Amino acid sequence: MLTVIAQIDEAFGLSSFITDLQADPIGALAEKMPATLPPAGSVLVWSVAAIFLLALLEQAKHQVGRISKDGVLPGPSATVPFLGSIVDMVRDPHAFWERQRAYAFPGLSWNSIVTKFTVMVTDPATIRHVFSHNSKDTLLLDLHPNAKMILGTRNIAFMHGPEHKALRRSFLALFTRRALSMYLRQQDTIIRQHLAEWLKAAPKGSPTEMRQLVWAMNAETSRNVFCGPYFDDPSVRAEFALRYRAMTDGFLTFPLKFPGTAVWRAMKGRHYVIQVLADCARRSKAAMRGGKEPGCLLDFWAQQINTECDEADAAGAPRPRYSSDTEMAYTVMDFLFASQDASTASLCWMLALMAEHPEVLGRVREEQLAVRQDLGATLTGEALADMPYTRQASGRVVKEVLRYRPPAPMVPQVAMRPFKLTESYTAPKGAFIIPDIVSACHQGFTKAKEFDPDRFGPERKEDVAHASNFLVFGHGPHYCVGKEYAINHLMAFLAITATAADWQRTRTPDSDKIKYLPTIYPADTIFQFTART
Repeated sequence: MLTVIAQIDEAFGLSSFITDLQADPIGALAEKMPATLPPAGSVLVWSVAAIFLLALLEQAKHQVGRISKDGVLPGPSATVPFLGSIVDMVRDPHAFWERQRAYAFPGLSWNSIVTKFTVMVTDPATIRHVFSHNSKDTLLLDLHPNAKMILGTRNIAFMHGPEHKALRRSFLALFTRRALSMYLRQQDTIIRQHLAEWLKAAPKGSPTEMRQLVWAMNAETSRNVFCGPYFDDPSVRAEFALRYRAMTDGFLTFPLKFPGTAVWRAMKGRHYVIQVLADCARRSKAAMRGGKEPGCLLDFWAQQINTECDEADAAGAPRPRYSSDTEMAYTVMDFLFASQDASTASLCWMLALMAEHPEVLGRVREEQLAVRQDLGATLTGEALADMPYTRQASGRVVKEVLRYRPPAPMVPQVAMRPFKLTESYTAPKGAFIIPDIVSACHQGFTKAKEFDPDRFGPERKEDVAHASNFLVFGHGPHYCVGKEYAINHLMAFLAITATAADWQRTRTPDSDKIKYLPTIYPADTIFQFTART
């Protein structure tokens, strides 16, 4: 070791430079430092050696991480140093993840993504085990490389422990039958408005790519349902839409937050969004104090929070942290994002699958005509409950769309400490653990790769037999609180669109491919809409 240190000292002239620096700091820095630099060739040799050593250490660490009691985890024999498999993943995400699933189905497999040792979990029981743990001593959600920069660290997805439980308890009033019925009326109105616009535009041109139009419909629905009465300034609505879109675009780029980058614009967008939503929260709490009837999700929550604050004041206890205007704004923003891309993806799949399976769409229409006397009347919760084919125990058609194409295919976690995944394997600290929802939903079910809503009917009852594999809405501490809202939205869209319009899909060479954005979409959603008479 001393010999190595001496060689480094001789190569870089460190001892003599330090001596000169002590005697004449300015002179040493201005005149002598350039002379002490080693030849360019020496710097290059040392740099290459250091990089090579780091690469070897990384590869060795990954190979050690693969070791289990049964051997080693399946996966690539090696990955590109430092980059891992990121190039393959970005070039063709669908092919990359399908290949990763094939390494172990069901089971565990490994890979490396930008230096991170990654374990994919495809076994449903192990996925539920992963979802059941959420703490700083086990696993924490790590949704996306850009998530904390864009959404902030106060996002509910990054919470855990008592604070997280208390916040979720305050949501109970948001998804009661009364609240869901009110949301459904608003969903119905906006869906009909956008569908009318699609039909009006249809005769003017060729088939249209629908993804952005569906995104816009879904964004307006979420905004109105969650805090619509307080978006009464048209200029604020317009600016909010732009800033919110900038935030969503930030998830589709590399994690660079320099001025001018997409992530930077997304972060600036968040500041504006939080400012607007905090004002909405303030106004909502004041309106509920004044005895106004709830008109949106935020109002139901404001009622609950006002009650909790009154109880805390009476007991001389601190008010809940989530009761401040800013904290409420962060939570409503989380709801907006949770309901945006996942629902948009499912709506796009709904259009594509109904176009590809006209016999299913025909049965939906028959049911609608049988249970809805007036197709123009606003949908109600009672009407949805009377649609056994469309719904059937939380959805036959809707549930099959979600099973067949889970909108959020993976839910990444990070191991805060070595985490025991199975009896034979423990993931190392810092590992990315990726529970794969697609794999879970494609196990157990009959001909799982086929779209077949009848699997959820009373004759086959596959939803009962394989309920533990249907993990679309998660499991454990972060189970989706808005499940019923999301299902109602899909049902309302299907019921209204099926009876008001016909649509044909324009197929392309990419139509059977899947696009990760980061939720999964059909690679294209090009349709021609016509009014149904």
